[in-house]
Amino acid sequence: MVNPNNPELEPLSRTQILVFMGITAIFLLMVAKIWQKLGAVKLLSVQFNAQAFLWSLGLAVGITVTSGIIYRLWPAYRRSADIYLELVIKPLIWTDLIWLGLLPGLSEELLFRGVMLPALGLNVTAVVISSLLFGILHLSGSGQWPYVIWATIVGFALGYCALVTGNLVVPVIAHIITNLVSSCLWKVNHWQKQQLGSDSDD
Repeated sequence: MVNPNNPELEPLSRTQILVFMGITAIFLLMVAKIWQKLGAVKLLSVQFNAQAFLWSLGLAVGITVTSGIIYRLWPAYRRSADIYLELVIKPLIWTDLIWLGLLPGLSEELLFRGVMLPALGLNVTAVVISSLLFGILHLSGSGQWPYVIWATIVGFALGYCALVTGNLVVPVIAHIITNLVSSCLWKVNHWQKQQLGSDSDD
């Protein structure tokens, strides 16, 4: 059955979403490792410390707040985000959201920030290129371009902070927190709408 909001997108089951996330994460990790090996790329530094955690937290809060503002002000993005999030998050149960945070956060950051940035020169140009490719990764249909634009902006923020700090931990933790928070907020909002709908039917 085709999604009535977007004819291009077929609704997926929980199992399909989880399998797709797992396969995508493995594929991205393999690409990162092969690129690192063949290109003799030195992985961006990994340093676990309080400063990295504060950077990550600040970045995650900034992305989440900005996303909320854009969601309210830009109708095209709101429609695009709703379609994408409903497709990905609706079939999942609460505990699945942990994987939704961890798998993309680890695999995407290892490739796009950990390997791609050093391979492309570890400069602003590298951040721009990796951000554009990161945005394209989130394209799930031709009508989803506003979400791709937002993903590109997020990719730039993650990449620029990785460039400034020289620490891969910063975008990884920020990405994981952002995914967890946004997916939990969507679940709560969706549940509240369902409750309002069931109350009005009574």
